[in-house]
Amino acid sequence: MDNSPLQVLTVPTAPYPDQRPSTNGLRKKVYVFQSRRNYLHNFIQSVFSSIDLRDRQGSTMVVGGDGRFFNRTATQVIVQMAAANGVGRLIIGHHGIMSTPAVSCMIRKCKAIGGIVLTASHNPGGPDGDFGIKFNTANGGPANEAVTNKIFQISRTIEEFATCPGLQVDLTTMGKQTFDLENKFKPFTVEIVDSVESYANMLRNIFDFAALKELLSGKNHFKIRLDALHGAVGPYVRRILCVELGCPASSAINCVPKEDFGGQHPDPNPIYATDLVDSMRDGQYDFGAAFDADGDQNMILGKHGFFVTPSDSVAVIADNIFCIPYFQHAGVRGFARTMPTSAALDRVAKATKIELYETPTAWKFFGNLMDAGMLSLCGEESFGTGGDHIREKDGLWAVLAWLSILATRKKSVEDLVKDHWLKYGRNYFTRYDYENVDIDAACEMMEDLEITITDKTFVRQRFAVEDKIYQVEKADSFEYADPVDGTISRNQGLRIIFSDGSRIIYRLSGTSFDGATVQIYLDSYEKEHVFGDAQVMLAPLATIALKISQLHHRTGRTGPSVII
Repeated sequence: MDNSPLQVLTVPTAPYPDQRPSTNGLRKKVYVFQSRRNYLHNFIQSVFSSIDLRDRQGSTMVVGGDGRFFNRTATQVIVQMAAANGVGRLIIGHHGIMSTPAVSCMIRKCKAIGGIVLTASHNPGGPDGDFGIKFNTANGGPANEAVTNKIFQISRTIEEFATCPGLQVDLTTMGKQTFDLENKFKPFTVEIVDSVESYANMLRNIFDFAALKELLSGKNHFKIRLDALHGAVGPYVRRILCVELGCPASSAINCVPKEDFGGQHPDPNPIYATDLVDSMRDGQYDFGAAFDADGDQNMILGKHGFFVTPSDSVAVIADNIFCIPYFQHAGVRGFARTMPTSAALDRVAKATKIELYETPTAWKFFGNLMDAGMLSLCGEESFGTGGDHIREKDGLWAVLAWLSILATRKKSVEDLVKDHWLKYGRNYFTRYDYENVDIDAACEMMEDLEITITDKTFVRQRFAVEDKIYQVEKADSFEYADPVDGTISRNQGLRIIFSDGSRIIYRLSGTSFDGATVQIYLDSYEKEHVFGDAQVMLAPLATIALKISQLHHRTGRTGPSVII
């Protein structure tokens, strides 16, 4: 057997112009990573090169993914390149799988310099699906814009990468594996870990597991249904909810991670989580939830499929936050929501006199506030909710937060939400997604729309639909001044705010591959009429939004692909 040190190679390469990481990292179709020579290696080298050599040498990093197709191949490449780039220790989830919240937890627990998350979130998987790579920094959260810009600039001029092709790690066996490399004094170490246990231990210090166990497996217990959509969170659901908290095994469905997510679209919303929605309709379950591929997003349902919008979800948690022991001890420093998310959370913040922050769409803005001790709870309309326990949104945390509130309040999901509406009024909210729109047409529409709404004559215009009249109070292109470091983020979406508090938001999404996705958000506040149908109540705003943008005419689309 050859025990000589493994060879480190420097391999010449040529740059690609399209490796700019977005908020969610670098996302492409699987075939892009497979068919373009050194495409994966280039980006991984750019990530490592963005870290100062003195910080990188001998450091600890975390690697995990949502288990989708190409996950294991990419993990092996990362291991080989980490070793060659001076990293001293890698912590990797068993089989290469680790939920995004668990990656954040592990980075913080082990004081790693960062982590690489292999996920395309809620996008489809399989050989014809999508793949993504995201770099999280030492706080456990997504890299900020300065870091992602640095990675992109390196990727544009890269000429070589370092790798150790003879190094092969066994992802199936738990424990430490050590490798001797040439020109390295200390062995390179890989630890294959059970990420579920460390994550579960964190949750035990946040929630009252005894109270949750009584709710879920005691006398007259709640019946719940949890759908992992064959993503990374499945093992976490089984271990924590079923084994530890006593739910029947049948409560957890689609919990075996699959490379193609069982042919499903791993997006936790009523359109794609159909198994869960169908099983909730007959009323046999009191509570339902679904998660996306990497476990950071969640959808909450009540009996008979009562749907809780993500905007309402974070507002209800905020209003009942002291049902969670963690906040009883730590206190509440602030609330935050992304700009397109409804203003339901604002009303709780105002009533409780807790600071409210409105940020662009990206979890890194929340992380900055948390690191500064200014934020405790936050949420976004795209099914993300989280606290300051980590620096990522956290689907399972949100579910346990809801169950903690239900255990304390002793009400159904529907009654809890309706009580909230009676107390604060209701923000009717929806999002229209126009997917696969021609990019040029979408950009031209947004440019012309910005010119229209920022003209000084647009303010105070009145729009009448049936018996409702809306008067424009403010219109702008949203920009955010970070209160922590003063960074200005511009062009974060177009806002029209009416005198009654109703809002229309237009954004181009950065997560579509086959053309652009135009998103229209509608948010209408009602103090009295809180039990109407959301789409009916929002119909006048939808008419105005389409009239102002001329979207159907400009894009050739007669209707949205998805309504959420």
